[in-house]
Amino acid sequence: MAASRIAPAMNAVAHPSVCPRQCEDCGLRRSPAFTPASAAELETIESLRSGSLSVPAGGTLIRERQLNARLYTLYSGWAMRYKTLSDGRRQILNFLLPGDLAGLQQQFGEVSSHGVEAITDCHFCLFEDDALWSLYREHARMGYDVTWLAAREESLVDENLLTTGRRSAPERVAMLLMQLHRRLERLGLTAADGSAPFPINQQHIADALGLSLVHTNKTLRRLAQMGLHELSGGRLRILNARVLARIAEFYDSIPRLAPLL
Repeated sequence: MAASRIAPAMNAVAHPSVCPRQCEDCGLRRSPAFTPASAAELETIESLRSGSLSVPAGGTLIRERQLNARLYTLYSGWAMRYKTLSDGRRQILNFLLPGDLAGLQQQFGEVSSHGVEAITDCHFCLFEDDALWSLYREHARMGYDVTWLAAREESLVDENLLTTGRRSAPERVAMLLMQLHRRLERLGLTAADGSAPFPINQQHIADALGLSLVHTNKTLRRLAQMGLHELSGGRLRILNARVLARIAEFYDSIPRLAPLL
């Protein structure tokens, strides 16, 4: 299952950026964020894979209203799900990090309801067209895992709706910073100084939070001047998580280990 146009991920990761040929060699599976898989489960996942795919930064994995979108797991890099209006205005629905599924919603519809674009160079595992049906039909436990992943993504979308609908600009930015940093921390992608890769720019943040670019810039500077975070050289460091979480009303809990396809 050779990869097409393999490109290194732009952010530093704790595993090789190129998806391995064998699932048992998957670097993501060494992450503390995911549930261990049995040899039989690895064999099943590998049988459902049809290869791997590289998408360069700024490239499109799934187009809006695309027919027959495939199912992917992001192995390395950052991507985003988004929707656009006819005049080009864009809403980023959520950011995809290693281990996240892409294309799941399209397995239940005729066309893609949103697009997926690579923020950095990305590498994806690609699954057969009927992979999802095979899981539900022949591997009930793994089918349940997919349902759990879908429910988790729905809860993230619910939180994002609350953020854009009711939170103030400082609360929105604080929530985004806390959420992303915690996700990166759980994936083992933070450095010894607590900093984490943060390749998204202020336009990404504005499009995710429903803010203007000017308002986003002012809010980020205000929180930085309060000594709550530091953004430098494409990395994020949370300097005062307690206060930042209080502003966002971010209630962290010990997460369940996530399944990994």
